[in-house]
Amino acid sequence: MTAPLALTMGEPAGIGGEITLKAWRERAAPPFFVIDDPARLIALAQATGLDVPVREIRDPGEAARIFSDALPVLAQPLPRVPVPGRPDPANAPAVIAAIERAVTLVRNRQASAVVTNPIQKETLYDAGFAYPGHTEFLGALANVAHPVMMLVGPELRVVPVTVHLSLADALATLSTATIVTCGRITAAALRRDFGIARPRLAVAALNPHAGEAGAMGHEEHDIIAPAVAALAAQGIDVSGPAPADTLFHAAARARYDAVLCMYHDQALIPLKTLDFERGINITLGLPFIRTSPDHGTATDIAGRGTANPASLIAALTTASAMATRRAAQPAEA
Repeated sequence: MTAPLALTMGEPAGIGGEITLKAWRERAAPPFFVIDDPARLIALAQATGLDVPVREIRDPGEAARIFSDALPVLAQPLPRVPVPGRPDPANAPAVIAAIERAVTLVRNRQASAVVTNPIQKETLYDAGFAYPGHTEFLGALANVAHPVMMLVGPELRVVPVTVHLSLADALATLSTATIVTCGRITAAALRRDFGIARPRLAVAALNPHAGEAGAMGHEEHDIIAPAVAALAAQGIDVSGPAPADTLFHAAARARYDAVLCMYHDQALIPLKTLDFERGINITLGLPFIRTSPDHGTATDIAGRGTANPASLIAALTTASAMATRRAAQPAEA
């Protein structure tokens, strides 16, 4: 990997700054720089008792050289001094700008991947942010119509086919075409970024007992099974629809590399139950790598010095591994 990772600030009133400082301090992650306000990180390090030197850089190319001695920060000034636990819409434009800058840098090959700290979406909405979350915003920045969210933990990979929707809206929008698109993108990512030559996909049913032959719903027959057949016709190793209550125990997990789930919580509950601290979020289908911790801004504990950086470290490490694997592939891959 020739370029460092670009890390965004996330919500300044949340735990993003603290876990960034801790990730650098532990040196368990590859070289990265953070797009943030240097003054706020210096103040945060002092307030939380973290012995982390902060050094402003003007170019991402400086990051690798100074990373062993200080946390490299590409300055993104905040108009107001953040107060831990109290998000301020006045700082929302800077939060959004940090994401946009990270994407620009990685597309210009000045960074090898984008890693995003958690954002407070309600605060961004108050400032005019028009997207349900990071996934959709990054898709818009990359002009990608269907970015796919994959959640990854040490023991499980899951893909919610419908994401940031109410359960009622998720059921109303579920379609064969969307399941096929998610499956195709997931299989390609597992080959390219995880080195799995023939990925095995499991597809979860929507209804209890996979619909019980129509007695508990028709979505399995009408929507999900046709998608499984279409993916199999494209040469993908796929099985299902399988009852979701039998898909996540240890023996079942040994039979697949990722599960396509029909809605958000069907995917995230098992992942977070198995390992809440180390789960990460990866956006598939983009022309660049993006990972993120799979937790929120945790404003209730912000500024206390107790936040766990494990998920951010996992996101940084995974992004680096993905970038290294892509760099080793032929240009046409």
